[in-house]
Amino acid sequence: MEEIIKQFSNLTENQVLQFQKLEALYQDWNAKINVISRKDIDELYIKHVLHSLAIAKIQPFEPGTTVLDVGTGGGFPGIPLAILFPETRFYLIDVIAKKIKVVQAVVDALGLKNVKAEQLRAENVKGDFDFIVSRAVTNMPDFVSWIKDKIKKQNKHELKNGILYLKGGDLTEELKDFPQATEYAIATFYSDPFFETKKVVHLPLKFKL
Repeated sequence: MEEIIKQFSNLTENQVLQFQKLEALYQDWNAKINVISRKDIDELYIKHVLHSLAIAKIQPFEPGTTVLDVGTGGGFPGIPLAILFPETRFYLIDVIAKKIKVVQAVVDALGLKNVKAEQLRAENVKGDFDFIVSRAVTNMPDFVSWIKDKIKKQNKHELKNGILYLKGGDLTEELKDFPQATEYAIATFYSDPFFETKKVVHLPLKFKL
């Protein structure tokens, strides 16, 4: 939690309180429905919350932005980003109903008004978005095939509309068909050893009629 306050120094009192509540909420829900591995729950703030917020280091979201979180699991990266950007609208989806149940419970407990959570496949999502975020749910070619027609036409950020993907390791092979992709090493702004091989991948995608 100290690292989050250090990295994001402009948090309001309410945002700090919301971040602080995450630990007890996830420990409580994880005892009932296992959405975070047992070994990771004790390092929730580093391995899940701070990792999710790496996206904000690469591209802060403007008010009115719409973001789709595909395969959100227990709510990552969507919930930490929704706390950080209360004027951005987040749509969190997962195919597993019990995970969405946990996400909805956490959203309600935090009083987040900018999050919609639904059990849904990415291919069946209606509407379009400024950015689509995810945390290593599949390889990039498959991921792009799921969401390629869901990008807004009008750009309003420094980075072009498209995918912001959290992934680790050597991505050379996976990204070989996407020369426009940019990898950002998370270790450039977080010092914890967990982030040594972790990256945010930005892949701009064109609007499709």
